[in-house]
Amino acid sequence: MFITLPKNLKSTPLPVADDPRWARIVARDKSADGEFWYSVATTGVYCRPSCPSRRANPRNVQLHGTLEQARATGFRPCRRCNPDGPSLEAGNAAMVADACRGIEQSEEEPSLAELADAAGRSTGYFHRIFKAVTGVTPKDYAAAHRSARVRRGLEDGASVTTAIYDAGFNSSGRFYEKSTGMLGMTPTRYRAGGAHEEIRFAVGESSLGTILVASILLGDDPDTLVRDLQDRFPKARLIGGDRDYEMLVARVLGFVEVPALGLDLPLDVRGTAFQQRVWQALQDIPVGQTVSYAEIAERIGMPKATRAIAAACAVNNLAIAIPCHRVIRKDGALSGYAWGAERKRALLDREAAVGSDVVKTPTYRPSRA
Repeated sequence: MFITLPKNLKSTPLPVADDPRWARIVARDKSADGEFWYSVATTGVYCRPSCPSRRANPRNVQLHGTLEQARATGFRPCRRCNPDGPSLEAGNAAMVADACRGIEQSEEEPSLAELADAAGRSTGYFHRIFKAVTGVTPKDYAAAHRSARVRRGLEDGASVTTAIYDAGFNSSGRFYEKSTGMLGMTPTRYRAGGAHEEIRFAVGESSLGTILVASILLGDDPDTLVRDLQDRFPKARLIGGDRDYEMLVARVLGFVEVPALGLDLPLDVRGTAFQQRVWQALQDIPVGQTVSYAEIAERIGMPKATRAIAAACAVNNLAIAIPCHRVIRKDGALSGYAWGAERKRALLDREAAVGSDVVKTPTYRPSRA
């Protein structure tokens, strides 16, 4: 007996409800946008997977691998998700990017109303979207940009007056009101590389090695740490051996040895608006817990910024106080650490011993040496 099979065997498509793409539509998965589209017979529209419209009955839905296939249905494009053009998320990102360029190129700080009007949005909507995309308000973004321009101007040798006005301040009075918080010292001393500034510091020994407290720096050799501090502030006068300041070292040492004590000290946290947001997220990680770079990115509302998160961790000058050692790779393995992987491992082992009722993912695997 002979059995003849047809040469062109056509597979029967899965019911839409059983197709893996339907689950992505239900989840309004933005990462699926551009991979496929779907149309709804009862409404006569076609949409992108992340469309925020009310979920359709899968029996009335067709899935399409290309935009041309979706258009061929004869249906109209959905007005809510605009499947023929850029996604709402991409449109908002472009709008905010344009606003950022406008802030950076303006001689004076534009008002919220001016920025929203240029974007063609209401002030409330624009403010909400700007903060969602950048993590900071338009005013904070403008302030951070002006601060950076002032620092660059002073470092390049410009006069204080020139640096102030080139940065967009319309009066020296407004600048001087904020200059100490912005620069940590007077503009003249900043321009002179910290000349005549006094920086108190003290050095102590811990189980992790030598600790210098001015910035919180870790290392193996006290002289090397002091030279590092001198390199950071080349013209400042460093003052060591101050009895009151050495009490702070004792508190830092206590925190290193017993993390559960916490560290209640005033911190001089300087960085870009983005870096400060990352560092704040790091300070919110409880003792004994770890998170991945991707999770930090999700927490600050910027899920695609994992590399930038890692870069912000790398330039943190306040070891332990801003606990970048609690950020590990997604698979639970250690990543880099400015003060050495072994110190990072020791810190995490010590904090893991504190214990926690909350299980976090990824979970750090303590060393068993």
